[in-house]
Amino acid sequence: MRLRSTGFTAEEIKAKVNRYMIETYERFDFVAQRGEGMYLYDEHDEPYLDFYAGVAVNAAGNCSPRVVRTVQEQAADLMQTFNYPYTIPQALLAEKICTTIGMDKIFYQNTGTEANEAMIKMARKYGIEHYGPERYSIVTAAQSFHGRTYGAMSATGQPDNACQIGFGPMEAGFSYAEFNNLQSFIDACTENTIAIMVEPVQGEGGVHPATREFLCGLRRYCDEHEMLLLLDEVQSGWGRTGNIMSYMNYGIRPDIVSMAKALGGGMPIGAVCATDEAASAFTPGSHGSTFGGHPVCCAAALASIDEILERDLPGNAREVGNYFIDRLGREVPHIKEARGQGLFVGVEFDGSVSATEVKHECLRRHLLITAIGDDVIRMVPPLIVTREQCDQALDIICDAAEAVYAKARKTTRVA
Repeated sequence: MRLRSTGFTAEEIKAKVNRYMIETYERFDFVAQRGEGMYLYDEHDEPYLDFYAGVAVNAAGNCSPRVVRTVQEQAADLMQTFNYPYTIPQALLAEKICTTIGMDKIFYQNTGTEANEAMIKMARKYGIEHYGPERYSIVTAAQSFHGRTYGAMSATGQPDNACQIGFGPMEAGFSYAEFNNLQSFIDACTENTIAIMVEPVQGEGGVHPATREFLCGLRRYCDEHEMLLLLDEVQSGWGRTGNIMSYMNYGIRPDIVSMAKALGGGMPIGAVCATDEAASAFTPGSHGSTFGGHPVCCAAALASIDEILERDLPGNAREVGNYFIDRLGREVPHIKEARGQGLFVGVEFDGSVSATEVKHECLRRHLLITAIGDDVIRMVPPLIVTREQCDQALDIICDAAEAVYAKARKTTRVA
């Protein structure tokens, strides 16, 4: 929908949001009217180079023509039926996902946090049914982020995070260990632990990839102690890290894996995939979702996956991501470290500049990125990004960081 078709100005649209919506977001101060490829366009049709992609969603670019066309065609045929009849998009997508990532079964959800809820429920039910009523505990990582519903929020290892503060006690049965510290996880497990749950790349925790020793060690430990390995690939899945799924970079297979974001190509869909053994915990009536497996979203996901695979976007993420991270680490001023996996990229500053202020300075220069706290900027551009566009983003980030530093020094001198 374009402003000219509504009869309202951009300021009037913003005022309606402020008047009627419960705001928990820090808004970018423009009205996004349309998207195309690597760009979002504002109310004046000015382009913004998009290095956040709806937070890792638009893997094949904003409004991928293939995904848009598929959504239009499917919406004209069938929009919603619930899960009683068979639907073609569900069936085709289930086969495509399971055969592509080497898993046995899939259950559709609507979002990443729902997918993680389903993963937690599946693991707990499996443990209780196979080993008794006390075998339901799950160890997750400190500084992890798994979502904002109660189970996923309780699994999140950030007790001081705003997503937990003020919501009362978290759900029982979760404990936390140090990410990338295998011994810390081993020490946190008890006879009642049924699963270990981690992100292969911690996103909200600061963009920290798992080491091979850590993730492969967790796989071995779970195998040796009749435990399940749960991987949260909501943000890292479907090409983001230079492989189809991040766990493929490590040569392992989880018992259950969650996914969302890039899966739908811009449409809301999440899912959990599991081995036959783990999936056996879900029986009729044990879990459900009114909109899970929505025909339009499944059709969009199938088109998105086909784009990702046929254009080898994981390969582009690996090549361009390595190039981008290397240049960031060498050229961005006031930096402590540039890190990531593929096009899952974080830049941590040395404390002399604010990452949040760098984000705002980038916005003024029409580059869209996000910040994690006041130390790290995170970039998850569409996987179609080129080296030249990374060079353009790098120049803007360098300029923004210097502007923030100069402003901070000026403020210090005045004080």
